[in-house]
Amino acid sequence: MATEAALAFGGNLGDPVAAFAAALIGLRRHPAVRLGRLSPVYRTPPWGKTDQPEFLNMAALIETTLTAEELLVLCLDLERAGGRERRERWGPRTLDIDILTYGAEAIDRPGLQVPHPRIAERAFVLAPLAQIMPDRVIDGRTVATLLAAVADETVRRDDVATDRLGALLAE
Repeated sequence: MATEAALAFGGNLGDPVAAFAAALIGLRRHPAVRLGRLSPVYRTPPWGKTDQPEFLNMAALIETTLTAEELLVLCLDLERAGGRERRERWGPRTLDIDILTYGAEAIDRPGLQVPHPRIAERAFVLAPLAQIMPDRVIDGRTVATLLAAVADETVRRDDVATDRLGALLAE
């Protein structure tokens, strides 16, 4: 049986839109994954480590027969294929893919925490997620309610990047 999962994508080095497209195509081509709704792309200030370029962020829903651990391995493989090098926490990156939700499961294992442990603090994650699953309940509150609590005008939709992503996915 397939499980619905929500993934967050982020990047601020190189060409994040192309990196998102390549990762989404990789997900679409995987036999155990069905790509679902995609959020628009958002432009967001850096979080945690602020002396770096703005990020682009988006979210995607998938259905998968992979376990959460197998999905994590796939996401890490897609990050590496996108040129990701893990040098510093919250530092610049070509591509970051986080598992935000995995069905209704709460997972707390080394290297894998779902729902993502800092989701309620991050408007840059919640804004795209609210576009594709606003009524999803996380820790007793809907995504839309979580977003309203941390809404930030610096997290803004990037229609040019969204259109470019759509064009790259259509090729």
